[in-house]
Amino acid sequence: MAAATRLISRLTLVTGGGSGIGRAVCQRLASEGASVVVADISEESANETLGILRSDLKGQGHMAAVVDVSSKESITKLVTNIQTRYFQPPSVCVNAAGITQDDFLLSMTEEQFDRVIQVNLKGSFLVTQAVAQALVACGAPKGSIVTVGSIVGKVGNIGQVNYAASKAGVEGLTRTAAKELSRFGIRCNCVLPGFISTPMTDKVPEKVITKMKSLVPMGRMGESAEVADVCAFLASDDSRYITGASIEVTGGLFMG
Repeated sequence: MAAATRLISRLTLVTGGGSGIGRAVCQRLASEGASVVVADISEESANETLGILRSDLKGQGHMAAVVDVSSKESITKLVTNIQTRYFQPPSVCVNAAGITQDDFLLSMTEEQFDRVIQVNLKGSFLVTQAVAQALVACGAPKGSIVTVGSIVGKVGNIGQVNYAASKAGVEGLTRTAAKELSRFGIRCNCVLPGFISTPMTDKVPEKVITKMKSLVPMGRMGESAEVADVCAFLASDDSRYITGASIEVTGGLFMG
């Protein structure tokens, strides 16, 4: 474990905090002293995460919240609720909410395409925009917005034309936001996980998993905590001169 208290007194928002990488990020940020808002479309999942967070460090207070990141109204309500409770907007935001609806290009429905774009890409835009607007409005000296992309956004993946497009889009969004928001002290970066053990990969057949592992130079799947470690680094002042970057957490998968 790295610097145990580098996020003390930071208010952090994590979307998709109810499971997988989002949950691991919540745990990591809380362990470093941050107050964490666990936001998820599933109230039950968000509360489960809330129940396992450390809250013994100075001034920590966590909360769970329901959010649909594809709805501007839902996000506006979330940010308002956070400011009402904590008297400040979150200075750290991790966009980890994401879905898959896999199918081959030749048979994918318009609805499957639209839904994945709405959650993964539009959702990242709406949350980034709302958090940045709140930080700029209150004159906060700094902020860090981290969006979870995917290595698939760079290399593509069979059966995931919607997901790959959404994750490629997230990188373009992040780099543009980084250029526009740096003058307000807000940094924007991407983390690109490779093949990580999460509820999302639990649906993948065993023989596919074996094949994927054989492609990873490090010879194993990654853990959510290993992605969370990089998110915590980007959230903290240890990365204060990093913005507009995409950091791959892939065990070397598709390094070229």
